Amino acid sequence: MTTQSRKNSCYAAAIAILQRREHSTLELRQKLSSKTFSDNEIEQVIDLLIKENYQSDTRFASEFVRLRVNQGKGNKLIIQQLQQKGIEDFDLSGFDFFALAKAVRVKKYGNQPPKNHQEKAKQQRFLQSRGFDFEQIKQSFVQD
Repeated sequence: MTTQSRKNSCYAAAIAILQRREHSTLELRQKLSSKTFSDNEIEQVIDLLIKENYQSDTRFASEFVRLRVNQGKGNKLIIQQLQQKGIEDFDLSGFDFFALAKAVRVKKYGNQPPKNHQEKAKQQRFLQSRGFDFEQIKQSFVQD
């Protein structure tokens, strides 16, 4: 196989991956390298895809954050997951994670305050597992 045909094959594989959903550069690089393309071929194709605006880490991060917020995930978890996907530059300032923590708690446990310390601790652990920080969790128990 010629160099150009391998590059075309790599490009086609990348397009097929991106047709399913947005991917970060890191994710795309990992998926293409598992298909036995060389690092040089992968880098050339990714650069071309970025230039053609078929791949964008900014667009990926925006979509990823929106999806996770809609799932009721907290900022700590979202930040960790984005970093695992190779995204370091993103903006979470447009989201109210205090309100989200409260909404997630109320949806799961109702609007009544916990009956005892054990129930409150259980709810706190749940919110912590969702990626909310201590202040957000604390505020989620404040009655309006």
